[in-house]
This record gives sequence, structure tokens and C-alpha cells, in this order.
Amino acid sequence: MSEIADSREQICRLSKSLFDRGLSHGSTGNISVRLSDGSLLVTPTGSSMGFLQPDRISHLSASGVLHSGDPPTKELPLHTAFYETRQQTGAVVHLHSCHSVALSILADVDPDNVLQPLTAYGIMLLGKVKLLPFFVPGDPEMGEAVRQLDGKRSAVILANHGPVVAGKDLATAVNATEELEASARLALLLRGAPLNALSAAQTQQIVDRFDVDWT
Repeated sequence: MSEIADSREQICRLSKSLFDRGLSHGSTGNISVRLSDGSLLVTPTGSSMGFLQPDRISHLSASGVLHSGDPPTKELPLHTAFYETRQQTGAVVHLHSCHSVALSILADVDPDNVLQPLTAYGIMLLGKVKLLPFFVPGDPEMGEAVRQLDGKRSAVILANHGPVVAGKDLATAVNATEELEASARLALLLRGAPLNALSAAQTQQIVDRFDVDWT
């Protein structure tokens, strides 16, 4: 199977898994994968992640020309900003998952790091998670907000919208996105309770051992 065909199948398979478990709903969310030649596979605009068809996944040249499939998601500038600023990025996942969105709406979260250091895996897989401002869906300024991070964050949450996570490949990006949603849920469940969060020293141990970008 060719790289394009194999990647299209993987996008459909993992998208359906996210949809079936309630991490995506309706026609929300989108995924992209960068191929070895620099071209992109992107989920189509208006599509449901639970019912994608491989041959309708958008295939775009590195310069954005549509080669095959349906027109891509309107959030494409958000994806390309990660590829342009983080050279190690091989895939980007954007969801409207409930707990991550809920966390982004709270007035008292730290915009530089939305997630408290509650678990080791939240730190290992995500690093610091930046809260970006609200943008109207499809606004190219979302991509500009990501570019202004200069490649320093692999995970962000768009306020009142949802998480966007970049990874070295699609499986890594999906796993990190699921960790973000689980961490957001945990933070909401514990809200208002006395916490034994990880200390600064414990957090630094994890950062050092697993070479986490903690800037």
C-alpha cells in the first residue's frame, strides 16, 4: 500500500475511534498528516470524523494545491502553522472535546499553562499547554497565534473552541490529544478540592528524565 493510501486509512481509523468514544461529535474536529514529500492529508470540510472515506481525504501539495479528495477543513491555517514552526511535526489533531473546551472557558485558568501538574503523563505527553484567545472558526489569525509561539508548544487550547495538538506522527498526536482531554476532565473533577498536585521538584524530575520541552 502506498504512503498516501496507508495514511488515509489510518486517519479514517483513528478518527472513527475518537468519534465513537465521544471525543468528537457531529462534524466537529479535524486531522492532518504530513507525508514524506511535504504534502498534506487533511480531513475534508464539513465532514464527520466518524464517517470519513479514505478517497475523500484531501491531499494537498506543500504549497496548498488540492491534488485529490474533497476540499480541506477551513481550519487548515491552524494546521499549517504547526508544520511551519515545529519541524518535527508529522500530524496535527484538533478536537472540540468537552472537558478541554470547558477548561478553556473558566475565568481563572493560567493562560500560559492551562493544566496543573496533576499527573506525570500529562507533563510527559503535552508539556505546557497554552491557552490561545477566541477566534471565529476558520479565522486565519488562529494560525498566526500559533506562529507567534515560535514552535515552543506542541499543545494549545483555543478559548471557547477546543484543543490542537501536534505530534511526530498521527498515533502520537492522537495519544497526546486523549491525554489532554483526560487531564482536563481530571482538573474539572478536582476543582475546589484540596490537591496534592506534583511539586515543582517532582515536575522538574519528569521534565529532565523524559526530555520534555517545558518552556
